[in-house]
Amino acid sequence: MRAVSDFEYEFQMALMNRKLEREVQTVFLMTGLRWIFTSSSIIKEAAKFGGDIESMVPPVVKKKLEEKFNVRINHKPS
Repeated sequence: MRAVSDFEYEFQMALMNRKLEREVQTVFLMTGLRWIFTSSSIIKEAAKFGGDIESMVPPVVKKKLEEKFNVRINHKPS
């Protein structure tokens, strides 16, 4: 989870799962600081305009986003 909003949603899901099946246990994991401001929506938006997302996604995801948005995502040297 990255933010309080993630926790609120996941907590609601955990409560519903527990209500449906008492034996279900939920584990919440916090993200590392490197990923705290990263979301799939932000990555998709950057990819849509050919932004350098190479360090944020696996190669197969990069390829699929290139196909989806019909763009070439270029790696920019750091």
